[in-house]
Order: sequence, then C-alpha cells, then structure tokens
Amino acid sequence: MNGIQAGKKLDQLPISKWHWQTFFLIGFGLQINGFLNSSGSSILADLVDRGWSNNYFNAMFSSAMMAGFFLGSLLGGMLGDKYGRKKAYQASILCFSLFSLLAALSINMWFLIFCRGAMGVGMGAGIVIGYASFTEFLPAKVRGRWSARLSLIGNFSPLIAAMVSFLVIPTFGWRWVFIIGGVASIISLIFVSVYLDESPRWCFENGQSDHGEQIMNKVISKIEKEKDISLSFDQGSKNVCEHDQQKIPFKAFFKGDLGVRTIIASTVLIAMNISLYTITVWIPTIFVNSGIDISRSLLMTTLIMIGAPLGVFASTLLMDRFPRKWFGVVLISLIAILGYVYSVQTEESRIIVLGSVLIFVLYIFNSFSSAVYAPEIWPTKVKMRGAGISNSIGRIVAIVTPFVIAWLLTNYGVQAVFIVLGCTLGLCALILALFGIETRKKSIEEIESNFFKESKDKYLTLNEIRESKEKNL
Repeated sequence: MNGIQAGKKLDQLPISKWHWQTFFLIGFGLQINGFLNSSGSSILADLVDRGWSNNYFNAMFSSAMMAGFFLGSLLGGMLGDKYGRKKAYQASILCFSLFSLLAALSINMWFLIFCRGAMGVGMGAGIVIGYASFTEFLPAKVRGRWSARLSLIGNFSPLIAAMVSFLVIPTFGWRWVFIIGGVASIISLIFVSVYLDESPRWCFENGQSDHGEQIMNKVISKIEKEKDISLSFDQGSKNVCEHDQQKIPFKAFFKGDLGVRTIIASTVLIAMNISLYTITVWIPTIFVNSGIDISRSLLMTTLIMIGAPLGVFASTLLMDRFPRKWFGVVLISLIAILGYVYSVQTEESRIIVLGSVLIFVLYIFNSFSSAVYAPEIWPTKVKMRGAGISNSIGRIVAIVTPFVIAWLLTNYGVQAVFIVLGCTLGLCALILALFGIETRKKSIEEIESNFFKESKDKYLTLNEIRESKEKNL
C-alpha cells in the first residue's frame, strides 16, 4: 500500500465509530483551547473593574496572546509536518495547560500578560494542528460538513466561557477560570495520548509506511467488525499521480502555486482574526466603559454569545452546499455591514438582538475560514507548514489590532472601531473574490496532484533547458 492507495481507501470508508472517536478527541482539545481563548474578554472586564487593567493593558494582554499564536502557528506547522500530527497536538495541549495554571498564580498584570503569551503559543499550534489534521481523516465528499462540525464542538466554547465566567468570576474571581481551563486541558491530553491515531496520510508521506499500513489495517478491521461487512475499494485513477518525496523549501510558500494558496488562506484568516478579536474580545469592556456594571455586562455578553454555537451549527448544514470561494466573500461582506449597524445601537434590547445576529454570521465564517477552507487547500506534505504560515500571517495583523482598537475606542468611540473594521473586511472580500480557488468535494490527493504536477513540470522544464545548454556547448 502506498500513500495514494491509502488516501483512496480513506475517502471510501463509511463513517464509523473511528471517525467519531477522532472527531471527539481532536474536538475536546479545541474546545478547551477555545474556552481559554474566549474567556479572556470576561477576565479583562473583571480586571478593569478591579483596577488591575485599563484599555492599554487590555491591548497588551490580547496582543501577547496573538504574538503567542503567531509563534505557535509556525512552530506547530513545522512540528506537525516533521514529527507527526499526534505528537505535535500533544505538545500544544501540554503548553497551554501548564501556562493556564501558572496564570492563575499571577501576582501582577505583567506576569499575567507573559503567561497569556505563552498560552498563546500552545493554543496557536493546537488550532493549526487540530483543524488541519482532521481534514486528513475524512472522505472528500463530507469533509466540509465534518470539518464544520469540528468547528462546532470547538467553537461552542465562547458560550461556555461566557456562562462559566458569569457564574464564577463575580463570586470566586478570574483566577478560577484559568484553573478550570488548565485542569480540563490535562484531561484532554490524557485522552489524546491514549486513543488518538496518527494520520495514515502523514505516515506514508514521511517514510513510515509500515506504521501507516498498520493503522489502515486496524481501522478497516474495526469498521468491518462494527458494521458486519467486508470492505472493497475502487483503486481506479481519478486524475491523481504518484509524486516523489521531494523536499519543499520555505520560500516555495511565497511563489507559484503555493504562494497563491498562502495569499488566499492568509486573507480569510486575517478577516477572521480581526473581526473575531475586535468583536468578541472587546464587547464586555465596551459595556463596562459605557457605565454598565460588571455583572450586567457579563450577562449581556452571555446572551449575545448564544449566536456563536448557532452560527457554527448552521455552518455544518451549509458548508458543502455552496462554492467555497463565494460563500466566503458573502460572509465577509455581511460581517462588515452588520458590524456598523450594531455599533450605532443604543437600546440594550437592540444591542443584544443585533449582537447575536452579528455573532451568528461571524461564527459561520469562523468555521469556514479556520476549520474548512484554510486547512483543506494544502497538500498533505506541506499541510501543517502551509496552515501554520498562513495562520501566523493572520496573527501578525491580530497583534497590531488591539492597540488600534484601544486608540480608536479611547479617542473616537465605538463607531470608529467598526468603520475601520468594515473597510478592512471589504478589502479581504475583494482579494478572495479575485484570487480564491475552489476546493469543495475535491480529495486531498487531487489537491496534491495539482500542486506536484505543476512542480514536476517546472522541474522537467529546468532540466530540459540545462540539457539543451549542455548540448550547445
């Protein structure tokens, strides 16, 4: 069995307990990751209320996490491609669990900011590895829907974080949010270590064919026993060719076919990052700065964040129904428009209703960008590095964004924040409309074949030129 044969078998497997097990193991880690991420907004609101923080300390707290996400995305991509998806995922969970527990022991804002940055390293790596790895286990025809489902379980965390913060922070303080997240992370790490399989596709791409074949045989045997069937596989060609084990250099991600993919993936992730961290992170602080007390602020945030799991659930129904490119363009445009409409509201009831609608659309796009489109456009051999590089580019913008928001919020008010956000999102929608590529229901091997065929053709052309020069000499 080779990598292409294994890939075709994975695409033809019926959905089974093995798929569900992989789904929940990766999803639980992403859930805790998202919980620690989303709880930051409520923690900051409490820190402002206690006099620990202000708009600029809040910006440093958020930017430290984004800096960690940037570094973690790059490291996670390299580790995932070199050492395997499972080991890299374990390392990411271990990182953010340890620093979450340390954050609970912070003696001042500076140490808390440091811990938040270190947590961001593990969290950024975990997001890249978790979502990108999952695409390698699923059949192409349902990959979008299942990746969106993974985003659903991962992105249920904003509502959970808001509810836990509402129940815990007013009574016990912000430190207990970090303790809860750290303990849950360690539990997730134990389950991943015991039950998660390595990606067979990665094994065949990295000289571990025996291990990959062992996993495939085990999975096929389990499914046959579970469903009481004998599986047979169609190994016919589907415009897919075997490629050599060439090494892909870092600079290849910034030119040619991979360069286009870097631009596309980075654009949708920039749009996701600036909208997600502008809207969700700053909502409670905006409420507190408007004179609303901390308890009411957290309650309003909880009501608004109900739109998050509903939005991601809607994405599971919509993801494989529309062309990826134009689906993304429409979602980005809607966020830009709804953001401004939301910003001019003054009545609490309208703020809650429009805020929930905005969060609903935002989390459909969050699922589209981080769980489906950005991970699936990369060939297996470079999937983690490609996802890591594009995520890190998205994080660079997110590092700067909190300081811009703090400046706009302090000097010009809420509407200015959402006007700048809308203009930036409009540019992202234009780039995706011009350069986006279609990946819906294409197998990973088809995606690989397109890239490696182009690379091989270029290589042969260079050889032909070299041979021609030698003959002329």
